[in-house]
Amino acid sequence: MDRKRNGEVVLKKALKFVVIGVVALLVYFGVLHMKIQESSHQPIPEDASYLIVLGARVKGTVPSLSLQYRIDKAADYLKANKNTIAIVSGGKGPGEDISEAQAMQQELINQGIEEARIIMEDKSTTTIENIAYSKDLIPNPTATGLIVTNDFHIYRAVEMAKSLGLDTTGIPAKTPKVVLVKSYIREYLAITKYYLTELFGI
Repeated sequence: MDRKRNGEVVLKKALKFVVIGVVALLVYFGVLHMKIQESSHQPIPEDASYLIVLGARVKGTVPSLSLQYRIDKAADYLKANKNTIAIVSGGKGPGEDISEAQAMQQELINQGIEEARIIMEDKSTTTIENIAYSKDLIPNPTATGLIVTNDFHIYRAVEMAKSLGLDTTGIPAKTPKVVLVKSYIREYLAITKYYLTELFGI
C-alpha cells in the first residue's frame, strides 16, 4: 500500500510539473506573440534614408509568395518616398538559380523603381547577416532606416538591427496564409535562440 501511495504521490507531482511547464510555455509564447504584433503595428516614418528588404526563398528565378509580398511593400514605399534608397539583401540558396537580392532587384525594377536607387547585398544567408552586411552598404548608418519583411519577422529583425547600432522601424508585409502557423511557430523558436545567443553566446 505504501509503495502504491508513494507512486501516486510521485505521479501527481510529475503531472503538476508538466502542467506548470505547459502553462509557462504558453505564457512565454503569448508574450512573444504580443511583441511581434506590437512591432508590426508601429508608425512608419516618411522619407527614410534607406530601407533594407530581407530575402526569402526564390523558386528558380521567381520570388516565393512571402518574398513577393516583401517586394510589393518595398515598391509601394519607394514610389511614395523618392529619396529613399533600397538595399535588397539575400544570397543564393539551394534550389535558387539567382540570388534573392537579384530576384528582388529585378522585380523592383519591373515595378518602376530606378536601378540607381537599388543596392544589392547578395552574400547573406541569415537574418543577422542580412542586416550586418547591409549595414556596410548604408551611406549613413546613423540615419533613420526601415526593414521590410513579413509581419511575423519584424520584431526579431528590428531587435537585431538595434543590436548592430541601427535605428530602424519595420514595414510589415503579409504572411501567406498557407504558411502562417508554421511561420509563427518557427519564429517563436528563432526568437528564443536569439535571446539565448544575446544572453549567453550560445
